[in-house]
Amino acid sequence: MGRLGLFVILYISACSIVQADEHDIAYNLLQKGEILPLEKILHINHKTMPGKVLEVELERENKQIIYEIEILNEQGVVWEYKINAKTGKIIKKELD
Repeated sequence: MGRLGLFVILYISACSIVQADEHDIAYNLLQKGEILPLEKILHINHKTMPGKVLEVELERENKQIIYEIEILNEQGVVWEYKINAKTGKIIKKELD
């Protein structure tokens, strides 16, 4: 195996470890009751956020944990919603 092949394998392995850590953090926050499950967030806001979910990120911002959700609406416009992960309240909505 060449150096490039070995590098790709090591890079993929490192990325998998990072993703696993992020999933563990999210799972722990959920178990502690510090965040709501994504399903509940979407259910709470289903009338305000109609469309197809394109991307979801869980982030810490301004001392709170937020879901950042990109939604493609029926008109083909992508909106980005920032939602308090503990309460489900929409903090911000903007065009992406």
